[in-house]
Amino acid sequence: MEQKVDLSLIGGVLDEYAAVEGSLITILQKTQEIYGYLPKEAIIEISARTGIAESEIMGVATFYTQFRLTPVGKYLIMLCQGTACHVNSSELILQTIKEELGIDDGETTEDGLFSLECVACLGCCSLSPVMMINDDTYGSLTPDKAIKILRELREAE
Repeated sequence: MEQKVDLSLIGGVLDEYAAVEGSLITILQKTQEIYGYLPKEAIIEISARTGIAESEIMGVATFYTQFRLTPVGKYLIMLCQGTACHVNSSELILQTIKEELGIDDGETTEDGLFSLECVACLGCCSLSPVMMINDDTYGSLTPDKAIKILRELREAE
């Protein structure tokens, strides 16, 4: 599922920020907005255009959790692991999702449809346990409810 990265998509970002000192994080954020992650080819291009070593760029990209070095699935599942969700069995929901999709936290299904990410808090404590899939929030989860949601998304494809 290897795709060629169209570097022209970040041309405008680099034209605007490459010469601006201290703009690496902004460049990385805008690059990730474009591609959904930070492709290796883009990091090489950013290095070439800014003069910042690839190793330094990778150091920044791996230090901050906001950056991704691999593509995410069409449906990004963010499962809350905050206190309210934890005491209301979010670990059971996590286990159910992992078994249903065959992936672990931080992974994407082979078909590129789902990515799973455990997060510290979604700020929806009254709905615990809760997960977000892209922009939709699902609360008061049970293992059966989580499976039903995932299967409906898969069938919609």
